[in-house]
Amino acid sequence: MTYRRWFVVGVAVAVIGALIAAFTIFYGNFSPRGYVEDNYSRASGRDIGSNAIAYTSNKAPSEVSKQITDAWKPADQYVDGSGVYLRYDDDSVVILPLAVGSVILLERMTTAYPRYHSVVGNSWGWGRGSTVRGGGPGSGK
Repeated sequence: MTYRRWFVVGVAVAVIGALIAAFTIFYGNFSPRGYVEDNYSRASGRDIGSNAIAYTSNKAPSEVSKQITDAWKPADQYVDGSGVYLRYDDDSVVILPLAVGSVILLERMTTAYPRYHSVVGNSWGWGRGSTVRGGGPGSGK
């Protein structure tokens, strides 16, 4: 191949790569928050102030939880009769039952932890929701 052909092929590959990257950025789900926003119905009447943003589903909390956790693995999870409580790096996803279906509340951990601490207790560790445990002397004990 000549230099000119290599140049044309290189430019074509770069343009295709840029188009794929742009599509991914604009239409991708990069967080559990984005997943919930894209897959459930917004219910602003069920918001808790400006901190907890509400969405609804016609499915039971256990089904909604399975869908969300299949897409995004939580750092911590707590389930009891009142609902399903998922902790992620910066966000919480709380799924509570309705008469028919569920309400899904998205909230930053800075306000969710104090709100739900009486329910989740120490099940939600405090700090960033990283599932990678650090090394060092005495770790893992």
